[in-house]
Amino acid sequence: GDPTNVGGYNLLEPFADYSLVEKQGLNGLVFALIALDTKNYTVPKLAAEGTQTTREKLIDGILAAEMNGGGWAYSGDKADPDMTGMVLQALAPYYESTTRVKEPVDRAIAVLSNIQDADGGYSSWGYQSSYSCAQVVCALAALRIDADTDARFIKNGVSALDALRTYYIEEEKGFKGSPSDKEVSAGATDQAVYALTAYELLKNQKTRFQVPLPLPR
Repeated sequence: GDPTNVGGYNLLEPFADYSLVEKQGLNGLVFALIALDTKNYTVPKLAAEGTQTTREKLIDGILAAEMNGGGWAYSGDKADPDMTGMVLQALAPYYESTTRVKEPVDRAIAVLSNIQDADGGYSSWGYQSSYSCAQVVCALAALRIDADTDARFIKNGVSALDALRTYYIEEEKGFKGSPSDKEVSAGATDQAVYALTAYELLKNQKTRFQVPLPLPR
């Protein structure tokens, strides 16, 4: 589909205004960069007064939000697997081509390995969930890291991908959100399928979701 004409609206236009993009904080910067890179879209020119959005500016904003010791969080002072996973998905296309991106990404990979639970899963805000597993699996796939075989992401013989599989409910053909849930969740299934698709692309040596775009080093 054409995002510049959805019911007469150009969905790319709001990305031109950096103040609007960053209004939601780190989330806004991350999702804007991911959206723009899904098909290598050109950032529209800002029509009114304000700060023009550029990919460089989005990346600078994301990097500035890195936690002490590595990783990212939506709030608080400890790296969170969900937010770190989303940031890595946004930065993955720039990992090899943009020098200032590589070291923060490497630190975040180490953080994700260190905060993995003993059973191979991931917890956010004190609760284990398939959402956290899915974001980590997807982030690793974007960086060409195998969440099922890389030793950094296997704890007590259980990989991050194994942990995600435990949330699958065979009878209902979907994924649940937390270990104690008895029914599938639409949101959890959506994110799990997204992550498994990213993993399948990795295993089949196909492209990631985002198109690599070189930036000035």
